[in-house]
Amino acid sequence: MTTPLKDLAIQCALENKWKEAAEINKQILDENPRELDSLNRLAYSYLKMGQYKEAKNTYSEVLSLDPTNPIATKNMKKLTSLASQKGNSGNHQIQTNHMDNVFIQEAGKTKTVELTNLADKKTLLILQHGDEVILIVKRSRIFVQTIDKLFIGMLPDSLGIRLVAFIQGGNEYQACIKSVDDKNVTVFIKEVKRSKKFVNQPSFT
Repeated sequence: MTTPLKDLAIQCALENKWKEAAEINKQILDENPRELDSLNRLAYSYLKMGQYKEAKNTYSEVLSLDPTNPIATKNMKKLTSLASQKGNSGNHQIQTNHMDNVFIQEAGKTKTVELTNLADKKTLLILQHGDEVILIVKRSRIFVQTIDKLFIGMLPDSLGIRLVAFIQGGNEYQACIKSVDDKNVTVFIKEVKRSKKFVNQPSFT
């Protein structure tokens, strides 16, 4: 069950207000320092603000409490990748969820949708706000996968059938996780290329 502070922390993350999200998660942790979800959210806020040392320390704290925590494990790997980038190229930026800034609604070109036929909870726990996902056409339906090709869920048939025709006709789309918990996954889909065939047809109504 979420609390008002947790809801506010999640909302700030959805709006890319990372400083505010960090402060709210710190408030939650003042009352319960072992609250894993808030620790993960705090660490991720640090990561998004470029405070990699703080992010690493906070993820380490998560792993000390839960050594197999999938979110902390995943993001520690990202931080290790960052250290490698620094050593090899001098590029101090980490490639994390490059679609964070696309949550801008455009009439006919974007759609937020809740997935159906979800994967197991273990897979869902690995997912985070902003993670890029891939739309795959299979048997006249659209399957949603991670970039590592793990199945997440499916678009509802009412939307999937429509997009199959557009994709097969040459349209291109990007998608990413907008919100996720162990029972629900919502994705944000954006049309990035419209073929001449559909020049006057919006992807979404």
